[in-house]
Amino acid sequence: MSKCVLAIDDSLTIRELVCFVLGNAGYDVQLAEDGVEGLERLSQCKPDLIITDVNMPRLDGLGFIEKARTQDAGKAVPILVLTTESDAEKKARARAAGATGWIVKPFNPTQLLETVRRILP
Repeated sequence: MSKCVLAIDDSLTIRELVCFVLGNAGYDVQLAEDGVEGLERLSQCKPDLIITDVNMPRLDGLGFIEKARTQDAGKAVPILVLTTESDAEKKARARAAGATGWIVKPFNPTQLLETVRRILP
């Protein structure tokens, strides 16, 4: 059975790119447009990995991580932050909330795949 990756980003282009890169590598990719939808998907698909943006409407990535960590389906799931943010304070907040790693956009699709493979062998 393929590993499930939940990708949360308000940019359709980024969602499509993540889906293309990881889908072609054999991962089952579930998509959400923001943190609220991400929380709904989290309980439905029980992902093996979550990739989330930081700046999104309704519920941002940091809020999503904090809420996901309180749910059974999200307690132990690795969470990668994929964002244009490179601010050290936001990185520290994301780590404190429970983020596993940080990739800055624009990202190299090969780098994304290698990072995912490291987390999900």
